[in-house]
Amino acid sequence: MAYFKKGNARIYYEDIGEGEPILVNHGLSEDTGYWSETGVTAALAEKYRVISIDMRGHGRTIVEGEAKGYDEVTMGADLDALAEHLGIDRFHLLSHATGGMYAVRYGIRKSARLLSLMLTDTGSETLPTMYHPDGREITSEDMAQARKAAAEASKTMPETSPREPDFDERKAAWRANPGVFTFKMEQHPDSDEMFKVLDGFYQRRLSNPAMQEFMASFYSDPDPMVEGLRQVQCPTLILIGEHDIVFIKPSDLMAQEIPDNRHLVMPGIGHMTAIEDSEGTIRELMDFLDCVATTGRANR
Repeated sequence: MAYFKKGNARIYYEDIGEGEPILVNHGLSEDTGYWSETGVTAALAEKYRVISIDMRGHGRTIVEGEAKGYDEVTMGADLDALAEHLGIDRFHLLSHATGGMYAVRYGIRKSARLLSLMLTDTGSETLPTMYHPDGREITSEDMAQARKAAAEASKTMPETSPREPDFDERKAAWRANPGVFTFKMEQHPDSDEMFKVLDGFYQRRLSNPAMQEFMASFYSDPDPMVEGLRQVQCPTLILIGEHDIVFIKPSDLMAQEIPDNRHLVMPGIGHMTAIEDSEGTIRELMDFLDCVATTGRANR
């Protein structure tokens, strides 16, 4: 566990294992635990050097003052800064969800620096179309109604801040409204144990306001950058859960346009692939990396 400093940011990272380096990021509201608490980090570290970061606005990373850098260009530059801090020239890049949005754009700009690019449950736009769990698209009217309901609810809140909810209350609130990203996880027989991974993100997070500010800033560009996808020159893994209703179409588009890619749909699971099926995720990542090592390509 360590920090490196880049401008006004103190970026938290973990560095384990030996071998070719893999830089690793994560999705919205997550941290390095998305990979470590599910056993993925340890499995990869048996053959590779695994360097995982808490992104800006997340986990134990702190950004002080302005500007926050909650944009895909600055966060891509964080990868370069970390690599340079550790004396690394080329590396594999493993990402999830929001982390994948800037990872694929990093690959568009700098795939010559990448040994491979692994994109799990993500897309190339930073403003993806959202869906209800039943598959209906969330419209602007839906969003307006949600904001109105939140505003009405805030009028009934006491002026003093309520106490922090305890673990059981947090779990009950999640079960009542798991949303599009974790609804399949909530249906899993081991959902109680899976929730502990989610709750770990909450417990380690140093600043909830920072994450809210990140959400307001990062998701801004609906352009999937099709021409850019065609310029990605490294072997690329595109892994997606069968029921990841937000990212199925974006992953299909990346698979159509990135020249050398392996596109895998994991059956029966949703957005949180490493949590919902850690063994399957490890198996697919390791097979892809083995293929890259032996053939230099995404597929045998």
